[in-house]
Amino acid sequence: MAREAKLSPAHFSREFRRTFGEPPHRYLLTRRLERAAFLLRNTDRSAAEICMAVGLTSVGSFTTSFGKAFGMSPLAYRAAHPPAARHVHVPMCIAQAYGRPLVGRTPE
Repeated sequence: MAREAKLSPAHFSREFRRTFGEPPHRYLLTRRLERAAFLLRNTDRSAAEICMAVGLTSVGSFTTSFGKAFGMSPLAYRAAHPPAARHVHVPMCIAQAYGRPLVGRTPE
């Protein structure tokens, strides 16, 4: 990304962090974990399949990172969000805000 922006990696990382509030790696990991949470709620794919589908390569690291972000393992997260929840009409903005991980934030 730094090369495409024609910036040094260090400068790109500093500017990215200043703009988005987190370094590029954490930003990408957070987006991948959000996508994984969506797939856990809405598919019956295994945690390993979801791990690979979102671009991660280690199921162990995925489980650890997911636990830090959402406060529970991927399988516990799936169990806490049963399929019937898909049929309840909730505005997308509320669902997305509720589903965001707590990376860098404390629970309210």
